[in-house]
Amino acid sequence: MEFKLIKRDSSNLARMGEIITLHGKISTPAFIPVGTKATIKALTPDDLKEIGTEIILGNTYHLYLRPGTDVIKKFGGLHKFMNWDSPLLTDSGGFQTYSLSPLMKVNDDGILFKSHLDGSMHFFTPEKVVEIQAALGADIIMCLDECPPMSVDYNYCLDSLKRTIAWEKRCKKAHKNVNQALFGIIQGGIFTELRRMSACELVEENFPGFAIGGLSVGEDMELRNDIVSEVTSSIPEDKPRYLMGVGTPEDIIEGIKRGVDLFDCVLPTRNARNGMFFTSSGRIIIKNACFKYDDSPIEDECMCYTCRNYSRAYLRHIHIEKEILAARLGTIHNLYYYLNLLKEVRIAIFEERFSEFCKNFYLMRENNSQQSIAGNNLSAYNTKVV
Repeated sequence: MEFKLIKRDSSNLARMGEIITLHGKISTPAFIPVGTKATIKALTPDDLKEIGTEIILGNTYHLYLRPGTDVIKKFGGLHKFMNWDSPLLTDSGGFQTYSLSPLMKVNDDGILFKSHLDGSMHFFTPEKVVEIQAALGADIIMCLDECPPMSVDYNYCLDSLKRTIAWEKRCKKAHKNVNQALFGIIQGGIFTELRRMSACELVEENFPGFAIGGLSVGEDMELRNDIVSEVTSSIPEDKPRYLMGVGTPEDIIEGIKRGVDLFDCVLPTRNARNGMFFTSSGRIIIKNACFKYDDSPIEDECMCYTCRNYSRAYLRHIHIEKEILAARLGTIHNLYYYLNLLKEVRIAIFEERFSEFCKNFYLMRENNSQQSIAGNNLSAYNTKVV
């Protein structure tokens, strides 16, 4: 993997660049759609290419449990198995053992967990996680880390961090595949001192890239932004920075301001299946009755397939009727919105107008919010939410 830094913004830490992998280029800042089980729900690889996707994410925990590493390895790796010929990133599964397993125990050797599928017991060691990801064949892979809950105290978080750092050093030692870039994951909970300690330790290991883990677990935006600022200031400029599991368009813009290059989140795809659409002026809940006769697209100037061909009224109808097409059309729009937002950000950074871009980004949301409040007061007497 090679990272090229092309342009820095003059007024903040935002930057644009390129990550070059064996399977192609990733323009940064970039959003990574989440294909947890080797699929972006409701879309084909051709759909993803058409809307501008350059990289997708697969989940080690889920793919290890089903269909199993042996199956994917037999097919020549995850790229061939899912018919995706562009860059792939896999996470370590550490967060899923924390969030999904009914029984999870951590010790210095690794993580013992119970499958959420059938209750079977499994044990992830740092070496095992590297071995699984080598078989999956992703271009960018992650070290095993522990994700402590936000509620833990400083001492617990310190012990957890020491364990994670030791695991990451073991991952680096076990990592042999030169075609895969192993990223270190900076942990430390909500404690900036621990985040700084984590970053310093891992920078010494000279990982080719660094992820920021353990955020978007309940902390407020101000605290998250402080932590991200602390971490990015501790990472060398020539290494890509990846903020894991974050988030909303606003979260992404704030991360870019602080020098983050990569983001992933399930929000655009999950919310699409639930009937929420992202637009430049805010969010739309398509089931609302005010859209019953609305012949306009989700967003007037959007060039995605959904907006070029379908009205809000039709999208509302198929969502209420729980038609499969609703998930597909919603996912196309939401991912197009996210990917196009990042494309516009990259252009703004290159043209040295990112600060102006951010002002307009928030201004449109503020104006829409005020109009929505006025509209809701007026329409409360005449409309009903179905």
